[in-house]
Amino acid sequence: MKTHLLPLFLGLTACLNLHAQIGGQYTYSFLTLSPSARVSALGGSLMAVSDDDVNLAYANPSLLNADMHQQIGFSHGFLPAGIQYGYVAYGQHLSKMKATLHGGVQYVRYGDLDARNELNELEGSFKAAEYAIVAGIGYQAYDRLTLGANLKFITSNLASYTSSGLAADLAAAYNDTSGRTTISIVFKNLGSQLATYSPGDKEPLPFEVQLGLSRKLRYLPFRFSIIYQHLQRWNITYDDPNTKEEDPFFFGENPPSENETSVFFDNLFRHFIFNGEFLLGKKENLRLRIGYNHLMRKELSLDNYRSLSGFTFGAGIKINRFRLDYGRTNYHLAGGLNHLSISTNLREFKRG
Repeated sequence: MKTHLLPLFLGLTACLNLHAQIGGQYTYSFLTLSPSARVSALGGSLMAVSDDDVNLAYANPSLLNADMHQQIGFSHGFLPAGIQYGYVAYGQHLSKMKATLHGGVQYVRYGDLDARNELNELEGSFKAAEYAIVAGIGYQAYDRLTLGANLKFITSNLASYTSSGLAADLAAAYNDTSGRTTISIVFKNLGSQLATYSPGDKEPLPFEVQLGLSRKLRYLPFRFSIIYQHLQRWNITYDDPNTKEEDPFFFGENPPSENETSVFFDNLFRHFIFNGEFLLGKKENLRLRIGYNHLMRKELSLDNYRSLSGFTFGAGIKINRFRLDYGRTNYHLAGGLNHLSISTNLREFKRG
């Protein structure tokens, strides 16, 4: 039975119709939000680390493993303009099937919004919210290879407009014999709208392919990760004709245009997310985190102002049976994301 799983998985991924989609070109963009404070502190993606964190299965179900058995997590994020979102997750290991299941609910609430007419006259207020119910499985196909899949049912309510959709994730993760290196690939948010906001106006989902590698150092309590995002599309730059940089001090009113080499490397590094996590203490109960997302920095920073756009940081600590995490994502000078998470394992209460 095992010998047929890998060809089936590769066959499914090879038959995908890969359409390139970057921000602003798809619906249900809340699906791309990080599920936990730990992920937010590490650049917004952590898809090649296999440990007991059940929140990681939201973005990569192939990371599901026995250590996530009866693990439960609650996360809540505070975005600018009063927008709040969160994720609740639970894991269950099935030893006889060599599989681990997880379920979760992601939500985002946009708060009370003004309802105005075409003359900008206030006519009242309305609420907006979106939800995704997630169920997934990770299967130990071989000693070092795990395959995974998620299914997401999505609902969206924006004032009087409603929509629903179905999305799926397909993933694979490989762990080396030392247990310190993980390589993973994930095809995220394959699917379609089931019901559209307007009749006949079907919008694409935020499909993306990610490839990641993580390595835990042997002699230092540190693990780093490198994630290559938007594998399905090479050019992810945006050439805005309204934002031309000028430096009259050096070049007058006509500064030289960027050469092809600088454009190439700028686009290349937009694909990468770099992060690191210090694992301190005998049981790694204290964790310090930092990350950098070059795409986020290039798209959200201002030309003439210094900022920390694209940089992320955070920390986590385990106290008794609970792990508490905080993550900060610096989006823009106008604001960023503050993310809080708490998780525990129900088995620890049974032991007590």
